[in-house]
Amino acid sequence: MRYTDWGERVGRWSGIRSETVNVHGTEVHYLVTDRTRPPAAPVHLLVPGAAGGASQWLDVLAELRPRAHAIAIDLPGTLAGHTALPNRRAAGIEANAAFLRDFTDALELDQLVVHGWSAGGMIALLFADQSPERVDALVLVAPALPPPLSRREARMWTTLGRAGLALVAPVARVLLCLLGRRILAASQRQLADPASIADKKWNTGGDMTRMSPEIMGLMRDEMSAVEGKRMGSMVTVYASLMSLILVRRGSALDAMRRVTAPTLLVVGDEDRLAPHASLDDWTAQRPDWNVVVLIGVGHAPPLEVPADYARTVIDWCDSRVHDQ
Repeated sequence: MRYTDWGERVGRWSGIRSETVNVHGTEVHYLVTDRTRPPAAPVHLLVPGAAGGASQWLDVLAELRPRAHAIAIDLPGTLAGHTALPNRRAAGIEANAAFLRDFTDALELDQLVVHGWSAGGMIALLFADQSPERVDALVLVAPALPPPLSRREARMWTTLGRAGLALVAPVARVLLCLLGRRILAASQRQLADPASIADKKWNTGGDMTRMSPEIMGLMRDEMSAVEGKRMGSMVTVYASLMSLILVRRGSALDAMRRVTAPTLLVVGDEDRLAPHASLDDWTAQRPDWNVVVLIGVGHAPPLEVPADYARTVIDWCDSRVHDQ
């Protein structure tokens, strides 16, 4: 869905617009807030997870708008997004990190607070590592980063995991293309049923019933417009993510060690995908990273508690300015 002003759909989303820019022949869709920021203030660039699009950040954009100029991007190949997929590999994690540089080139952005949520956290991390001159600060939201592994587990993933991904991915891609419409229809039914959303088996921790009804309705509408064949691109995304965090984890760990931007980790204490062992391991490697744990929140802070999330980031950004 696209609106010249999203206030046409929901009043509090007023001042958020759909816009497009051409990036090497691909029309890229993004959401942008009114330019209320001072000229020297950084732009907040919001990177969604693997399946989600820019629209999942709408409630956060509404909270950021009075305090910051913000952009949420539709990455190539996402289910509900409007950015075309130039080729199958363009949906991969590393390809999307390179894509962010091209996108920021096109919009002439060079002072950014980059937010990365879930798989978007890995994309944002790689982008910040590869383009340090553009990233003023980095916010990793329930990020998909390498978990701690024993030497035995690491060896197993390096050998059997590599072969397993090579074998499973093509089969999964075909199955998802065939069954895509049924899966999407099931997702629509779940989004329409509060009891399904409340079921802890359905989500990844926290309380997804706190998601605003407007976002829930928008997600249902977007799912109804998705073509089943687009499900195949999710395999490319998740296969590349699994490869980075488990098989070729050295490159991701190197990026974690090298990144120079001041970094804020925002996690929920009930997140089932990023357990405390991972958080402890990440902060042991980067004790300089700031950490905020949101109580009673799972893997989706931007959906569950958008106001708390936005306030956390703005307060952290303000404190950095005062400390300088």
